[in-house]
Amino acid sequence: MRVMGVDPGLTRCGLGIVDSGTGRSVVAVAVDVVRTPPDLELSARLLRIATAAEEWMDKHRPDVVAIERVFSQQNVRSVMGTAQAGGVVALAAARRGIPVSFHTPSQVKSAVTGDGSAGKEQVTSMVTRILKLAEAPRPADAADALALAICHCWRAPMLDRMAEAEAAAQAARRKYTARLAAVRRAQAAEARRAKDDRGTGRQSIGGQAS
Repeated sequence: MRVMGVDPGLTRCGLGIVDSGTGRSVVAVAVDVVRTPPDLELSARLLRIATAAEEWMDKHRPDVVAIERVFSQQNVRSVMGTAQAGGVVALAAARRGIPVSFHTPSQVKSAVTGDGSAGKEQVTSMVTRILKLAEAPRPADAADALALAICHCWRAPMLDRMAEAEAAAQAARRKYTARLAAVRRAQAAEARRAKDDRGTGRQSIGGQAS
């Protein structure tokens, strides 16, 4: 499986490609950081990020795109920019029919370092070690993009099993609901027949009496 990891951001957007093999084997294919100047119009910055992401998708043909999930931060402006950058990348993937998966920072850190609260240097160090890189990827956005790809490679089997289990549970619920509805319909029909039979019996008795 080939995964494209994306660490979204307006000023720096990290992109990384990782191939997964048997077990937990992962190999780095490419990594880079897309930069946009802060004085550029927002739409132009998003266009640069989207264009770069599209070029990577067309060149590397990933099976899935893993993007960092933005949740709460104190800097609302920074959150908005990060979410917008991640959004244009997700849109580019959707247009190509590439599945998109989102992972929180703590999930990525936990997968790569075993500690959901690990710092950036620890993440960079573990990414370098896991991928057997000659040198650490810089800046941190590049390492984070690779970490996202690694995280998805390792979490995907579990996510697939969870999805299969949920699908099976939903199918079982639908089957149970349908069976219960059929039983209730049968009971209602039986109750109507019994009521009709009682009514017919009273009419016969009344007719004999007269």
